[in-house]
Amino acid sequence: MNLIHQPKAQLIGLTRFFKPDDIDWTTDIDADPLKIIEFAGRACYQSFHNPAGRTNAEYIENMLDHGHLSVIEHAVASFYITGISRSLTHELVRHRHFSFSQTSQRYVSESDANFIEPDVIASAPEMHDIFQRTVEQAQQAYNDLYTVLQKKHEYVEDKTLRRKMSRQAARSVMPNAIETRMVLSGNFRAFRHFFRMRATEHADVEIRALAIQLLKILQREAYAVFGDYEIHALPDGTEVAASRFSYD
Repeated sequence: MNLIHQPKAQLIGLTRFFKPDDIDWTTDIDADPLKIIEFAGRACYQSFHNPAGRTNAEYIENMLDHGHLSVIEHAVASFYITGISRSLTHELVRHRHFSFSQTSQRYVSESDANFIEPDVIASAPEMHDIFQRTVEQAQQAYNDLYTVLQKKHEYVEDKTLRRKMSRQAARSVMPNAIETRMVLSGNFRAFRHFFRMRATEHADVEIRALAIQLLKILQREAYAVFGDYEIHALPDGTEVAASRFSYD
């Protein structure tokens, strides 16, 4: 068992763009997600000839400035996220425009699980001891229940089904602090809304840390869409972010 204090997000997928053969259009960048956003905007007005001579960044900024956000929905990013708690994912799945594939506790054993310890608890020895003692007890209870449940389900011939039946019952004693892992996909508009809701000081500390990490990755990959978010540190050392635009 390990205690984890920070989420880890890795970019695993990003939209590709293929220019239609019958459209004579070029832009000044190579990044496919940004190309498809500009192309979508120009498709709305059939302005592929680019009379204003705007760069891709200028074009996207103009779209954002006017609140024309449907065009950024065509760009999608996917992440593999580890080191997060079930507490976090209970909040994360409320963002229904995202797509989720989460580790199954029915199929994957939690016999040697990791747990997410909030920094505010880890910072005080007394609270840390309470936390560690509690998760260790929960881990032992899970293992004990699983052993008994396996015997109870001996009549089930299918070994996979027997394990699943045992794990789905034993998991009930595990706390929200248990680590889970997830593939998360969403379009850029959904990510902007997520950052507005979860990258503020009013959000839970753990999900805010994830939001800031995702934002930093997307700023590297698509600065024209996410560069308006400014990140700054709070007195407690955590970070928040805010956009200059007033809409989601």
